[in-house]
Amino acid sequence: MTSQAKDAPAARGDLFDPACPTRRLLDRIGTKWTSMAVKVLAEAAPGEVRFAELLRRMPGVSQKMLSVTLRSLVRDGLVARRVEPSVPPGVHYRLTGLGLSLETVLAAVRDWAEEHMAEVDRANERHTGQEAGPEDRPGSATGV
Repeated sequence: MTSQAKDAPAARGDLFDPACPTRRLLDRIGTKWTSMAVKVLAEAAPGEVRFAELLRRMPGVSQKMLSVTLRSLVRDGLVARRVEPSVPPGVHYRLTGLGLSLETVLAAVRDWAEEHMAEVDRANERHTGQEAGPEDRPGSATGV
């Protein structure tokens, strides 16, 4: 590989291409558990957080789901994992630089959601209160 090829910027993805890896990445980073884990780790940055502390600070997440989420974040280079050689082993997590850059974006999305949640709830209530028109009924020409 030439140094020019090594230094070239990575090609951007195309979200509308079904084969684009951007879709898979958005699936992974767009979950509530990812958002929560990144937030907890960002609050501790540049420090580390133990697995049990993450579990405690993320109400509703199961041990398995947290493990799957963290494994994905580590694989994607967003989180670093350190195992302390003790009995039982202590497992610590921290955001990488890439993970910290994701926190900025996720924080903006969380802020937007908190600011607009009442408005979205009202829209849901209006929609639920309406009778389904023919286009909304299953099996119709335009309904799903």
